[in-house]
Amino acid sequence: MRLTLCSSCPLGRSGFADRLQAALDQAEIAATVATVDCMNGCKRQSTFAARAPGKTAYLFGDLTESDLPDLLTFARMYAASADGNFADARPLGQLRMKAIARIPG
Repeated sequence: MRLTLCSSCPLGRSGFADRLQAALDQAEIAATVATVDCMNGCKRQSTFAARAPGKTAYLFGDLTESDLPDLLTFARMYAASADGNFADARPLGQLRMKAIARIPG
């Protein structure tokens, strides 16, 4: 899976992408974290996208450092899902309230 963080946003400028990659590696979750200059989510700064071939893609906004545990939960659930969809999003905690879009795979 590819996870992308906006590097123009506060969280992206803070080095969070490296911390997220290290946490994913430690949790043995196969994912690549990348950054991009702008994701055009300025009204909901600190945007983050997740995608994998054949799966629903997700876009989140309003992220903070405190979302790291929920992002790890999301990554585990996303990796385990055949199509990227979840029957129950409650395990995602506050992250589920920060979803901007689900894009069909």
